[in-house]
Amino acid sequence: MTQSSWRARALSRLVISAIAVAVVGGTAGTALADAPATTGPAKIVARSAAAAGQHKPTPAAPDFFLTGILPSGQTYVYSPDGKGGFEEPSGAGVWPHFRFGVPVDPDLTGYQDGEYQVMDDGTLNLFRNARLKKVAGGWGQYNVVFSPGTLGGAKHPDLLARDKQGVLWRFQTRADGSLAPRVEVGPGWNQFTQITGQGDLTGDSKPDIVARDKQGVLWLYRGTGDLRKPFASRVKVGPGWNQFNKLVATGDVDGDGHSDLLARDPQGNLWLHKGTGRAAAPFKSRVKIGTGFNQYRDIY
Repeated sequence: MTQSSWRARALSRLVISAIAVAVVGGTAGTALADAPATTGPAKIVARSAAAAGQHKPTPAAPDFFLTGILPSGQTYVYSPDGKGGFEEPSGAGVWPHFRFGVPVDPDLTGYQDGEYQVMDDGTLNLFRNARLKKVAGGWGQYNVVFSPGTLGGAKHPDLLARDKQGVLWRFQTRADGSLAPRVEVGPGWNQFTQITGQGDLTGDSKPDIVARDKQGVLWLYRGTGDLRKPFASRVKVGPGWNQFNKLVATGDVDGDGHSDLLARDPQGNLWLHKGTGRAAAPFKSRVKIGTGFNQYRDIY
């Protein structure tokens, strides 16, 4: 199957799932399909030249969607174009009780094939293959949840969640979407205002994460592959990242085989920081790729 057909099939599943869930019922997981949006989707305004040699997505440099959710709960899904931008968005239902989403690649194919959803009442759902499945309750205690990939070489990705006391926890996902008991990564993560990561940033095929502190300094936490200590000591990337109100990692946006980082500024501009695969300087200079993204209450 080609990259474009795989992505189209995965996107179709996400959109169909949002519609199908409308018949499930239950406040925490109800999607109101085809409800009118309060405004249109944000625009992609620039695309980079095609990346040389278009790399096939891998778990180290995956091909994930970018999703925006409006205050109404209407979601729009943007597919990466493999050239440093995104295609025009597709509507994917309305989720009025949706708090935030966590895109995942459950079988480590290199492509997004579902997402975990944290709802307003603390329910954690898995949204995959046109089905919504309740996984757990009590997730209202976490204020950051994301999946950088598989941290210790398992067959399925890990979730990372920060609780309100600043402790970071790791959850190993299973084949059926359920979670193994949480394992503490460490305390002190409430010093950061943004934490994210998807794939490898340093060229060793191990997933890494980045974190921005309250002074606007961005830090790189390199993955070790050892679940007893999944991250090495932090390395400073650089200052000035407080100019952005959201950092998002969706993998390899431009198809060059390196995971990238997206950033939204308060004016709604979307910026791409292309990955280099080098720990000493993990990102190239930013490129503006979109406008109007401040209309979304969250992007992921």
